[in-house]
Amino acid sequence: MLMARSRHRLPSAQTIVGLVTILVTGLFVLYPIYFLLQAAFDVGDQDARPPTAYGLGNFAALPKYSEIMLNTLGVSLGATAMALAFGFLTAWILNRTNVPFRRTLEQAMAVPYYVTPLLGAFAWSLLGAPESGFINQLWRALGGHGAILDIMSPFGIAWVMALFEGSVAFVMIGAVMKSMDPSLEEASQVIGGGRLRTMLRITLPLVAPGVLGAAIFVFAEMLGSFSAALVLGTPNRFYVITTAIYLLVSQYPPRIPLAAAMGVSLFAVMFLMLFLYRRLISRRSYVTVSGKAFRPRQTDMGGLRWALFGVCVGYVILSVVLPILTLIYASVQKLAVAFPAAGNFTLDNYRTALTQNAVRYAMSNSLVLGVLTATIGVALTGMLSWLIHRTRLPGRGVLEYVAMLPQAVPRLVFAFGMMWAWLVIPIPVYGTIWLLLIAYLTVFLPLGLRTISSVLLQLDRSLDECGQVCGAGWGYRVRTITMPLLRPGMLAAWMLLFIASVRELGASILLMGPNSQVLTPAIVDAWFSSSSELTAAMALIQTIVVGLAVAFFMLVTRRAARQGG
Repeated sequence: MLMARSRHRLPSAQTIVGLVTILVTGLFVLYPIYFLLQAAFDVGDQDARPPTAYGLGNFAALPKYSEIMLNTLGVSLGATAMALAFGFLTAWILNRTNVPFRRTLEQAMAVPYYVTPLLGAFAWSLLGAPESGFINQLWRALGGHGAILDIMSPFGIAWVMALFEGSVAFVMIGAVMKSMDPSLEEASQVIGGGRLRTMLRITLPLVAPGVLGAAIFVFAEMLGSFSAALVLGTPNRFYVITTAIYLLVSQYPPRIPLAAAMGVSLFAVMFLMLFLYRRLISRRSYVTVSGKAFRPRQTDMGGLRWALFGVCVGYVILSVVLPILTLIYASVQKLAVAFPAAGNFTLDNYRTALTQNAVRYAMSNSLVLGVLTATIGVALTGMLSWLIHRTRLPGRGVLEYVAMLPQAVPRLVFAFGMMWAWLVIPIPVYGTIWLLLIAYLTVFLPLGLRTISSVLLQLDRSLDECGQVCGAGWGYRVRTITMPLLRPGMLAAWMLLFIASVRELGASILLMGPNSQVLTPAIVDAWFSSSSELTAAMALIQTIVVGLAVAFFMLVTRRAARQGG
């Protein structure tokens, strides 16, 4: 009898898995933030661990770097304004007009998100550098003087950032437009309002809260942007907060407390922006869907629809087609010029990239980390989503907030906190591939959680409850009911986590060691220390490898789905 009672007192598998998930999430997210805050307030001996004295001296020194703060604010505001213009215009065209090939264009609008700002920065540097840019070479060949385009300027940096965040604004604003009652626009046209007047006086005010939400989210993303500012701004000594933090940590001796203070300041501003965004979205004051049914209809734009089609195609060309073609063109030249001689073409850049042991080692590490991050990340975020949305766990709202916290911290800043934290821990993971894995799992928690939660919330609780009534245990229900129904969300999360981790720069560039090189920082190193032609080849190889890996994954999952069906 005593043995039976003791067995009943043992915690269930559900409880054990839940507790482990909570502990891992708290360790991954809160532990680095604690050390980031500790470093920011450290005013004692910088070589002492833990700090010998705390104070506000590092924050008091920040006004000396007001130029960097103004640079960050100016570039972020300019990039946000342009991204919103791209996003609103393309969302209006594809959701409210009869533009041809609308479905194809909607799919193409998501591609800039996967191209990434780093690849775009490389390509636009080749196109618009004041002296060597292809566009400026062509301009001078036609008789012009100077540079017609300076992509290394603050405007150029903002332009590149906006091109690749415009697709995010498009998705967010387009979702609002799809739920807007078209009768409101039709009423405007009935009383004589033209198409442009209707868009400005009716459509824009109705989606204004949604646009404001997108503006706050995109602005927060711009504040934490790193790759475009690093590639385009550093050569001209134009720094934003993220590049300044990187240089402060990379220099000798490193100025870690000052860099931490900058990171905490940026974290505080981004946290405020995302807090306002969540409050705005939760209020849903912009909903125009009433009890009556309606079907979103497109306005007949007549002959103007082809011009609008050209606007959408132009955005895709500038953000995807032109950068890819530019990198291909540069990668097959000995010296990248706008008017190459026949003898200037070569495939040596690809041979060099594929035969360098360092590059092959970095590529192998990136793929291994991508698979591990995606696989473990899906399991971790799937369990988190279940705890948050399928249990009555006390404080599950706090757990969700903790899991989403990395979204408010720039990846470079989070990596800095992890560098400081895992350097002092007795577990020997610093400088190894395992620290990169922990970093990737942490910074991409929000991405996996959002993807899986969106599917889990669509599943009726009764499906799981039926299995429970029939006597099925928690593990059996998860394996036979929940996981099969969650398969689309889990597969989507796996693919997104894989792509994001293989292309990650901010966390990788600070945390990788001599024996844990990964590909994206290696590409950046080649840009600064080698040649633009070799960099272009490496960037294209990375893109092709990721594309092949994703295609293989999709092929395997489709075959498995057919066999399962």
